[in-house]
This record gives sequence, C-alpha cells and structure tokens, in this order.
Amino acid sequence: MQFFIDTANVDEIKQAIDWGILDGVTTNPTLASKTGRPFMDVVKDILSIVDGPVSLETVSLDADGMVKEGRFLAELGDNVVVKIP
Repeated sequence: MQFFIDTANVDEIKQAIDWGILDGVTTNPTLASKTGRPFMDVVKDILSIVDGPVSLETVSLDADGMVKEGRFLAELGDNVVVKIP
C-alpha cells in the first residue's frame, strides 16, 4: 500500500514526511491557488522535498494545450506524474 497526500500545502507535506508515511503527492492548480503563492513556486517547493511521485495537473482545455503543458510539467522533475482533467 502507498500513501499519497492530496494538497499543495508544503507544511502539510512536511508533516507527512516527518510521520514517515508519505509515498507521494497529488495536487492541482486549485489546491495550489489556495496557498496564495504562484503555482510554479509551490510546485518547485514540493519537488524539492518529495522523493516519490508528484502528480501535477494540466489546466488547458484542448488536447494540444494539454500535451504542451504536460510536457513542460514532466520536465520539472523525474518524479513528476502528469494528470489531465
């Protein structure tokens, strides 16, 4: 079994890491917007502390945009998993 936390709150992620139960993170632009910080700043912080998979979601509404955005997100780290809406 694996445990993934669904948040963009870096403090919550750090707490799960400290508990020793975190396998990865799922997040999306809506969760990131709740932090009040720019999306890319949040993503970079998450990727800097999580070794396991980090799921990042595209926001484009058309297939070409999703592919372009997905490729960009995938380049941010070897542990990035791209999800599309």
